[in-house]
Amino acid sequence: MIIHNQEYKYSLENVLFVFALEMEAAEVFKNQHTLFTGIGKVHATYELTKAIYHKKPDLIINLGSAGSGTFSKGDVVCCTQFVQRDMDVRGLGYALYETPFSGVSLILQYGLQIENLPQGICGTGDNFEMSHNETKYNVVDMEAYALATIAMKENIPFVCLKYISDGADDNAADDWTESVHKAAIAFGNIFQIND
Repeated sequence: MIIHNQEYKYSLENVLFVFALEMEAAEVFKNQHTLFTGIGKVHATYELTKAIYHKKPDLIINLGSAGSGTFSKGDVVCCTQFVQRDMDVRGLGYALYETPFSGVSLILQYGLQIENLPQGICGTGDNFEMSHNETKYNVVDMEAYALATIAMKENIPFVCLKYISDGADDNAADDWTESVHKAAIAFGNIFQIND
């Protein structure tokens, strides 16, 4: 049972845990309903859409690793706002990160907040960011914006938790490789899943 702020309760049978990679879930989530999308917005969009079509979950929980220059390595951050950080149509007069004709504001606000976790704004893009200096977002990943958009369009409650594995800097690749396996343990503790 997943309980959100004592108001909303979700049976684990109807919760879909979404990861980019199996190594982010490890053995902790082996007995849960999981979806591994692969890396990037296209894979995330395709796999989640297909999963919703087959069995619409009551709650989608995106769990994964991310970089941040704001939060510390090992922190778990709840993201409730999302930016498509590689969308750039300024040449046509749009703001950086704004998706033309989408009806979605520059910052997508969709997601449940988990008490006692810091809140973040996740910048999603199809590149591994290693020189983060943007102020519109403070967490960097490669799937969450796409997942949040689909959850919003399908009117499914959405939770996004990111384990900070690196500083989105020039050490990011080495830090991510060393830290990514710790994410599953941290997430399992939060949801009290000890498979």
